Amino acid sequence: MATRKLITDEEASPEVAAVFDDIRKTRKSDFINNFWRALAHDPERLKAVWNDLKTVMGPGEIDPLTKEMIYIAVSVANGCSYCIHSHTTAARAKGMSDAQHNELTAIIGMAGQTNHLVTSLQVPVDAVFKAD
Repeated sequence: MATRKLITDEEASPEVAAVFDDIRKTRKSDFINNFWRALAHDPERLKAVWNDLKTVMGPGEIDPLTKEMIYIAVSVANGCSYCIHSHTTAARAKGMSDAQHNELTAIIGMAGQTNHLVTSLQVPVDAVFKAD
């Protein structure tokens, strides 16, 4: 259950409606997910987060599917069930296959295991891995 009421289109202020319209235009979909509707209580934050997300997840040196898969991995590490589901759906829409999803979950699991082992053992970072 959300900690705040989800803002409907009818309840949206003009500032929120403008962001919702941009989300629809950018994503070429009429769907506004619950994250944006919850964040809409703070129109300035809504706009800022949306603009940052468009920049980070938009065109760049990393392809869109890889960006979604990275987002899934970080969401797993942070325990964000909503983001895991949202970005898995987005990754599938961008072409992620079942085999890729299986490999991704194996990588996430392995990284978690080795991260915990290194942390528990307090292994010092090798000099060759440090930036100059």
